[in-house]
Amino acid sequence: MYDVDAIRKDFPILALKINGCPNTFLDSAASAQKPKVVIDKMNEMYLHEYSNVHRGSYLLSEEITSAFEEARNTVQKFLNAKSSSEIVFTRSATESINLVAASWGRKFLKSGDEVLISEAEHHANLVTWQVLRDEIGFKLNICRVNDDGSFDMEDFSRKLTPNTKLVAITGMSNVLGTIFPLQEIIPLAHAKGAKVLVDACQLAVHQSLDVQALDCDFLAFSGHKTYGPTGIGVLYGKYELLDAMPPYQCGGDMVDVVTYEHTTFDPPPARFEAGTPAIVEAIGLAEALKYMMSLGLDNITSHENELTAYTIAKLSSIDGLRQIGTAKGKGGVFSFVVDGIHPQDLAFILDKEGVAIRVGHHCAAPLVQRMGYSSVARASLGLYTTKEDIDILVRAINKAKTFF
Repeated sequence: MYDVDAIRKDFPILALKINGCPNTFLDSAASAQKPKVVIDKMNEMYLHEYSNVHRGSYLLSEEITSAFEEARNTVQKFLNAKSSSEIVFTRSATESINLVAASWGRKFLKSGDEVLISEAEHHANLVTWQVLRDEIGFKLNICRVNDDGSFDMEDFSRKLTPNTKLVAITGMSNVLGTIFPLQEIIPLAHAKGAKVLVDACQLAVHQSLDVQALDCDFLAFSGHKTYGPTGIGVLYGKYELLDAMPPYQCGGDMVDVVTYEHTTFDPPPARFEAGTPAIVEAIGLAEALKYMMSLGLDNITSHENELTAYTIAKLSSIDGLRQIGTAKGKGGVFSFVVDGIHPQDLAFILDKEGVAIRVGHHCAAPLVQRMGYSSVARASLGLYTTKEDIDILVRAINKAKTFF
């Protein structure tokens, strides 16, 4: 049984009062709260086991090196990667995408090639490719989403050409909540000879991922959205691709032989982890992933699917509220506007009721503009969200309407 009330007790911050009201945290799409097991694990590492990794010939270093590499094994299990050597630790999903662009992109893309992304991409998966396009001279194509936020497969198929060398696509929109049909997108891209990079920042939180079944070439997600710490991200890459890529950054712990004349580099993943890594953060991320897996990823999905349907119905009951992104099968991200209330004003009033939402363009400004707005409000679910949270949100919005 998925006991959300019991689960909430694992998250100390949810017991806080916000302006004298229950903490109704509905901004998990930006950064999720952390269960006590993650906080305790990180404290334990700093208090009793901290040292540097891969370098020390003493007990503390050997123990924390083992814990750090075991964290990599946990990520491998979470993604069902073929090998832990396909798991690269980065500072964030943003850095993971930049790593692919700076290393694979600079080596394998050339003028005349094409990269295909969607209208729904986060700035990290848009601006990165714009900058590289301006440097190399390839063509950046953008496939459409429909007015309801659903993926336009016909437009994608039209814009996927023999010149497409990379499809860089989100798994789930952080604005629309749309879950993209990766099982259809990836085989089509491969049939044209293109590699596929999946931005799974939102998707990894809401459902299980199997990179072998998906057959994606790269996949990125962040620790802080998957109930882990900030400052840690993951890049999955098929080993043969990582092995063909040059280093992204240079420094200690990613080299094989160094002389004044020449340097050779370690194989992946070490090649892409220059310098002292985010040691405790990686271990904290692994603890968060183990927590999610202990609850059952399918159980989390079922809970959030039920709550998504409940939220759609409740928001639909509010006069003057327009939901942005209503695609069938969407996930627990809800962007909306309320007639006569600027999103920033709405968020201010909701905060007085203890309700935390996000406002703005959500690092996807072109998408928000394509949907007809410059700023929207966004509520998002986590594995700890309840129907009562949604009821409080609805009451707070209705209260806000009385001021305008």
